[in-house]
Amino acid sequence: MIDSLCDRARGQNVAIACLYLDFAARQEQSSTSMLGALLKQLVIGLGEVPGEMVQAYEEQKNFIGGRRPQHSDIVEMLQTASSKKRTFMCIDALDECVPEHRVKLLNSLNKILQKSPGTRIFVTGRPHIQPELGRRFSGRVMSLSMGTKRDDIIRYLRSRLEEDTTPDAMNSSLEAEILKKIPEDVSEMYV
Repeated sequence: MIDSLCDRARGQNVAIACLYLDFAARQEQSSTSMLGALLKQLVIGLGEVPGEMVQAYEEQKNFIGGRRPQHSDIVEMLQTASSKKRTFMCIDALDECVPEHRVKLLNSLNKILQKSPGTRIFVTGRPHIQPELGRRFSGRVMSLSMGTKRDDIIRYLRSRLEEDTTPDAMNSSLEAEILKKIPEDVSEMYV
């Protein structure tokens, strides 16, 4: 999806920023660091850093030893950066974000959308976060449910089993069990 979006945006006045969340890195993914990662991508795409952003960074250097911009500063900078061009922010696996960080991230993204009407946010996640998205974005959410198809999972597993470099390590009954059990378990995740 990201590649397709980037291909369509080529040659247009469009900025794209992506964020991939990972359950294993939940503690490192604070709302401030996630917004900072989006900001960095957008600023790189601007070509020239807006004066108000430069000024905000300069002000932070005046503190003892310098410090990073605070959460509110990053939100303001994202509002500025996303108002310069049509902006798409893509956030993958939002459900893997710590709930406290997710709340702060979504509230911040909502503030950005209020100041930057040309900004669009694409989020993937499991169905249980859908009501939260609706609440945080005051119903300005379009939802598309995508489930897994058993046949797709089996096709993927077969292709991986065919690539196995140690085929003698598995007998036909183990392969049959894998092709039966994994699709069942995965389909339960995406009810």
